[in-house]
Parts: sequence; C-alpha cells; structure tokens
Amino acid sequence: MFLGGKGSAVSVEKVVEKAEKTPPSVRSTLSQLRLRELLREVQDSLEQMADVRDHLDGLLEAMLAVSSGLELDTTLRRIVQAAIELVDCRYGALGVLDADGAGLAQFVYEGIDEQARDEIGALPTGHGLLGLLIEQPKPLRLDELSHHPASSGFPANHPPMHSFLGVPVRVRDEVFGNLYLTEKTGGPFTDDDEVIVQALAAAAGIAVENARLFEEARQQQRWQEATSEVRAELLATADPGDVLSLIAHRVLTLTGSDYAFLAHPEDPELPAGEVSTLVVSACTGLRGGTLDGRAIPIDGSTCGAAYREATPKIADRLVYDVSAGLDEEFGPAMALPLRASADSVSGVLVAVRRPGREPFRRSALSLAASFADQAAIALKRAEDQRRLYEFEVLEDRDRIARDLHDQVVQRLFAHGLRLQSAKARTRVPEVQRRLGELIEDVQSIVSEIRTAVFDLHGGLQGSTGLRKRLGEIIAEITGETALQTTVRMAGPIGVLSPGLGEHAEAVIREALSNVVRHARASTVTVNVYVGDMVTIDVTDDGVGIPETVARSGLHNLSRRAADAGGVCTVDNADGGGTRISWTAPLN
Repeated sequence: MFLGGKGSAVSVEKVVEKAEKTPPSVRSTLSQLRLRELLREVQDSLEQMADVRDHLDGLLEAMLAVSSGLELDTTLRRIVQAAIELVDCRYGALGVLDADGAGLAQFVYEGIDEQARDEIGALPTGHGLLGLLIEQPKPLRLDELSHHPASSGFPANHPPMHSFLGVPVRVRDEVFGNLYLTEKTGGPFTDDDEVIVQALAAAAGIAVENARLFEEARQQQRWQEATSEVRAELLATADPGDVLSLIAHRVLTLTGSDYAFLAHPEDPELPAGEVSTLVVSACTGLRGGTLDGRAIPIDGSTCGAAYREATPKIADRLVYDVSAGLDEEFGPAMALPLRASADSVSGVLVAVRRPGREPFRRSALSLAASFADQAAIALKRAEDQRRLYEFEVLEDRDRIARDLHDQVVQRLFAHGLRLQSAKARTRVPEVQRRLGELIEDVQSIVSEIRTAVFDLHGGLQGSTGLRKRLGEIIAEITGETALQTTVRMAGPIGVLSPGLGEHAEAVIREALSNVVRHARASTVTVNVYVGDMVTIDVTDDGVGIPETVARSGLHNLSRRAADAGGVCTVDNADGGGTRISWTAPLN
C-alpha cells in the first residue's frame, strides 16, 4: 500500500518505522500543536455557526417586522429600516418605480435627517447608478460606488458614501422597486450581506403585495361608500345641483386631485352624436372663481373625446384649456364618461391635478370609471323618478281640472242663473242690490276657478309659481298697512315668458309702493288678466299722486312697458284715487 503523488511513493512501513525513531518529546509537542489547531478550527466553525444563527435570527425578525403592517407607506419604511439593521449600514433607501417603469415615483429613505434632506434638495428620480439598477434589475455590490462608470456623483451637501449594495424588490415577477444600502460599518458589503438582503427583498415583495391588496380593498370600499352617499343624497334632496357638487367633491378626494368638475351637453335632449358643446355644471377645488357655465367643444378636447367615445381618458394635460382666465393651472387629468347604459352618455366627470404632480395611474382608472357610471345611473334613475312623479301630478291635476269644470263651474252657473231669476222677480231695491253683489261674486268665483283650471293644465312649471310670487309681493307690501286689498287674477298666467313675468312682478311692486307711500287710500284693487295682452291694473281710492312727488318710479313702469312693446297709463279713478294700467303683448 502506498501514499504519494507526482510519481513518488512511500511505504507505510517506512513511515511507521521513522515515527518510532522520533523522540517522545517531539511527538508530544506535535500532537499538542495539532490539537490546538483543531480546537481553533472548531472554535472558528462555532463562531461562524453563531454568526449564521444571528443573521438568520435577524433576518427572521426583519421579515416579521416587514410583514407586520398593511399600510403601504409604513411597510416601505419598515423594509428600509430592517435592511439597515440587518447588514449594519448607515444609510438605506427604497425607490418605487413609476407607472412606466422608467424612473422613480417614490423614494423612501432612512439615515438622513430633515435638515440634511432640505440642504440636499430634490430627491433622486432614477438617474446614474440608480438608473442602472432600473434598467438591469439584479443585485449590485460595490466597494467604492464612485468608481463605477454609471455613477453620476452626488449633489451639493450630500453626505459622502462609498460602499454600496443594491437589490431589486419584486412583486409577482414584476419589479416594484430597488433597495439601496450604503456605508456598511467596518468595511465593504460581503457575499453574506448580499444573500441576506436578497432574502429580505423577497419577503418585502410579499409584504408589498399584501399592502397593495389591502389598499385596493380599502379603496374599493371608499368608492362604494361614495356611491352609496350619492344615492342617499339623491333621495334626500330636491336640488340635483347639490348632488353634482357632491359627486365632484368625492372624486377630488378619492383620486387625490386638486380640482374636479362635471360637464353636460348644452342641450340634454339632443342625441349624443349631435352634441357639439359641453357646459360645466359643477366644480370644486378652485381657490377663486368658478368653471360653472364654461363651454367645452366636443371636437378638439379631452372631455369631448371621453364623451363621444364613451371611454375613460388619462392625459398629461387637458386638450382645450378650460381654466383660461383663472389663477389656477391644470396638469395631469382623468376624464370619465357618465355612462348610464352602454349606449347612453349624459356627460363627463373630470379630475385634475396641478402641474408637476404625479400623473394618474391606469390602475386607479377602473374604480373611478365605475363610480362615474354608478353616479350616472343614480342620476338617471332620480330623473326618471322625478318625471314619473310629475306625470302622476299632472294626471291628478287634469282630473281635478275636469271635476272643477264639469261639476263645480256648472253648479255655480246654475246658482248664478237662479240668483238672476230671483233678482228679476223682486221689487225691493235693497234685495236687488244684495242679489246683484252675489251674482258678481259668483261670476268672480267662476273666473277664478277657470284661472285655476288653466293653471292646472299648465304643468308643474306653469303659472302657479308666478301667481304665488305676485301674491307674496302684494302681501309683503300691504300686509303691515290698514289697506283693504282685493286681488283678481285671470287667464293662463302660465304662458308668460320669464322676462314678462319679471316685468309683472316689478310693475305690481312699484304701483303698490306708490299707493302705500303717497295715496293715503283705504282700499286698493289689483287686477291681473292674461289674454292676447297682459294687463295689470292697480286702482286705489286715495288722494292721487301729488305733483311734488318724484315720478321716477312711474317712469320706470313706462320704460318697462316700452321694452315689452306695451304702454303704461296713469289716470284719475272714478270716484277719486289713482288708476295705473300697464299692458304689454303676450308675444
């Protein structure tokens, strides 16, 4: 049997014979040296095992710390803190990639205080060595980072950094960002540090995914709560404008925008293909001024494209500057069509951020678009319910009008005829006078009922509103006086245009004000009649209008009559007093 190498061989017997000839003291010394060497090796191995155990314990603690929360921002900061403690370095950061994966959208750092942060200036955006890690997402370990060709140096007031370790953080095989560590205590980063940080990055990816899923679930809950709030508001309020403002405000809050507005077709009855202009109906977020009433062309605008194509749009800037003339400036925007159905778009909901802010992410588009669709459906249902209610009211009014005309008016006519017959048969003057007054009252009642029938047929927006306003004006001016007031209104007052209705209100207010201030009258009669002409007659039994009184108010009445194509006359009333007659053509 031989032991040897390189062509030589030594017999075992000769080795044993040589050892037997060695003095005992030398053999003892050699044995002790070998034992000490073995003990040192065992000790080194134990120390290495202890270091590995400590590293594993530290890694386990770091993983537990990283995965202990569900808030994304908090989780990112915990990842950086755990990495710093794990490899014993001074500075650490985590750069989150933007939506395109070409730069950094967020930079979470540790080890630099706020004063130093302010002195350094803007945070990194993904250039130089950080950009290399974005382009080539794999571990990078350097003893001196300034020697690397991709290093672009540091800005002024930046603390010196030498050793460097960068590791990508992946979420479901997609690079979420990169973990950067610098200035390891006691020398450069080691292979063990790289392995440990890679393991931490893998755990960090799972923690980030969990935090993302939690944030998405919470966002979905917020959008659902906003949708429920809009529906509840539609049921509780009669003013759609309040609901539109609520929708704009909720979108502004949930998308992290600075401004939000809604725009609807200028003529809502037109088919979507024929709409050429959108008009802003509600806005929020502006510090001064408003967008309400501003027109947005369908052609050549981001809002118009979202409306016509019925597709949500994200843009770095709105095409067609709807903020012209305001102190505000618009940047990234998201335009959402209000789709009540697949083929029905009632408007657009737009969220806007200031210039320089992060663009809207595609991932947020689906939730926002779903909210816009739900809001459109809720608005459509509320409009349908309102129209159904109006139809029911109109149907009920038609029934009442028929009953009044076919029953009440006919019975009054019969009573009037009987009164006229009784008046013709009596020869007592006092009885004839009283019967004559009753006949006039019946005629007046019939006239008022006919006017009510006109009002009932006039729809919800008919003459009832104008009649009510005129009555309120008369009560407001004469209510605190001793005047005995008689008011008669006849004819289809509901056909008056808004402008003519405004004239009527102003004429009655001015004429009654003259009676109260100057006439010293005890009675005043107001007649409003609508036929081919609108006639307003105000008669009092006072002393008339003195010559010394300024006639600016009467001049105003004449000017209003002339503007409406009519005339205004002021005459002495029969038996004393003043009669103001104001007439204007209905059309």
